[in-house]
Amino acid sequence: MSSWDDDESAAASAAEAATTDVELLRRAWRNEKAAPEILRFDTPLVSRVREQIQLLEETLDDFADTGVDDLVVSLYQMDLDRTLFLLRSYLRLRLQKIEKYTMHISRSDDLLSRLSPQERRFAKSCAEIMEKHLGQSVLSKLPYGYDSVTRQSLSSTEDDMVPEPQLDTFVFCKTKSDVGAFQLDDIGEEVVDLVADDLYVLRYKSIKGLVEGGRIDLI
Repeated sequence: MSSWDDDESAAASAAEAATTDVELLRRAWRNEKAAPEILRFDTPLVSRVREQIQLLEETLDDFADTGVDDLVVSLYQMDLDRTLFLLRSYLRLRLQKIEKYTMHISRSDDLLSRLSPQERRFAKSCAEIMEKHLGQSVLSKLPYGYDSVTRQSLSSTEDDMVPEPQLDTFVFCKTKSDVGAFQLDDIGEEVVDLVADDLYVLRYKSIKGLVEGGRIDLI
């Protein structure tokens, strides 16, 4: 087999594998975009996508050296650009949520466990910078008892100055399989029959577990 056949076979295999992971990445991107809170970082998926991006970049370099047809090159370049866009957008969405809810995330072990190591470092840095900036520019000039980053005053019993995601937000979602009768509230007064491939508008808080379990996709 010629080197050209080897390159073409490797590129085809990379493209086929990337197609599956690109769909998974698109699903993760949609869920992240629609969910009011930050979701768990999909480390294996992101690692595979990065490896496939590297392979496609190397394949395109080989194509340039061997004079492959421009149409073939453009098709692989489109796949590469699409994957890069999705990955960057997915990571950017997560960083925006971390910036918006820095204090809330940094005070929750569960939320911190959803972040990648790089995101945890970013969240820690954001929290430190925010506390330092607010302390120097605002809080140091306020009377005693009103100089907390997280509470309005000493009389506050909880962190009422920390922005939190609104989990009661209504979201559009689509079931991936039959779930059956599903309880939407804590007392059983709201029950809905979730059928495969149907669209629903429900409170995120009610279906949060189904989203995390991969049984429902947000759209």
